[in-house]
Amino acid sequence: MLNPVELFVGLRYLRAKRRTRFVSFITVISLLGIALGVAALIVILSVMNGFEGELRNRLLSMSAHGSIGALDGRTEDWKPLADTVAAEPGVRAAAPFIQMEGMIQSGRDLVAVVVHGVEPRYESALAAGRINMVEGDLDVLQAGERGIILGRILAYNIGARIGEGVVLLVPRPVGDGTVEPVLERFVTRGIFEVGLQDHDGVLAIAHRDDIAAIMGMDDAVGSVRFRAEDVMQAPAISASLQSQLGAAYKSSDWTVENSSYFRAIRLEKMMMSLILSLIIGVAAFNIVASLVMVVTDKTTDIAVLRTLGMSPGGVVKIFFVQGAIIGWLGVVVGVLLGILAALSVPTVVPILEQLTGFQIMPGDVYYVTQIPSELEWQDVVIIAVSALLLTSLATLYPSRRAALVNPAAALRYE
Repeated sequence: MLNPVELFVGLRYLRAKRRTRFVSFITVISLLGIALGVAALIVILSVMNGFEGELRNRLLSMSAHGSIGALDGRTEDWKPLADTVAAEPGVRAAAPFIQMEGMIQSGRDLVAVVVHGVEPRYESALAAGRINMVEGDLDVLQAGERGIILGRILAYNIGARIGEGVVLLVPRPVGDGTVEPVLERFVTRGIFEVGLQDHDGVLAIAHRDDIAAIMGMDDAVGSVRFRAEDVMQAPAISASLQSQLGAAYKSSDWTVENSSYFRAIRLEKMMMSLILSLIIGVAAFNIVASLVMVVTDKTTDIAVLRTLGMSPGGVVKIFFVQGAIIGWLGVVVGVLLGILAALSVPTVVPILEQLTGFQIMPGDVYYVTQIPSELEWQDVVIIAVSALLLTSLATLYPSRRAALVNPAAALRYE
């Protein structure tokens, strides 16, 4: 524990005028460096969290939070399964689903397409208004009418317009276990936009009955998808359904189906944190250099304190107080600035873009045209605690060096 003398001397050394102003300059630079590093870490991680949330929302606007179906991909009696899934605690809605891959053509252009076969009345509850329909609506899909809704980029690439026909070239299984190419004509009934190339440029939506008829699945579906009340609980719900329904079924969730996207974001967050942590590390080394200079400057004072009876541990505590206050004050200032900046990013960036006439993320290049920010207090706590520990460790070497000062040698020529 610190006694009043050690605390007083440590604070006195912190604000005392030194023989050289260079030491004070390094102290100020150390404080500002720690504050800048902490603030930058908080802002960068908040922006990365914002991009992760934006990506998750866009991905899940056309995807469910989880799904479960038969192992062979052909779920025959899907209605009781849908009722079971919908009754699971935490599930908001459940809907049948079929996926078919093929080629789509309108005019001369032929491009790859992934068609989702859905039941509009179930899918509307599952989507909960998250599908951004540019033209048309899910309700325009009627069984047997061969209507189809295309992604905006897909419709543009093949030149499809509302009311015009498109041709699907799809593989259909035949009796001997092989497949044969089949041409099926559909009519464009709507256009949607998600804001992701993988969705807008590849996906199409049709009625489940139409896709089932092409694939020869009759009333069967591929799986039953569900949307959870809390997206983060989807893995737990998926695991619970798997344990209830047994090995005859296979469950999945959005964290598995889109793992590559979120793994890339986590890697970027880790690398950005590592790079920006170097700023705090450099500032911590500045604290070491500053305290070493102070020890050299105050060698005589240390010797006097030792001759008056102060223990080496007391000397260590004096310089620990000085270094810790510099580091901790920098961390506090950095946390406050970082929180303020992270909360202000969505407001300040558009103002700066208007003042400068420069758009950071133009709409013709990026799908996300605004810089999102999502402050997570867990990140703030981890950054603050890590910075406090690092700056505290930086004081140990100078403090130990001060404790090793020999009073007799230091006062020999005084």
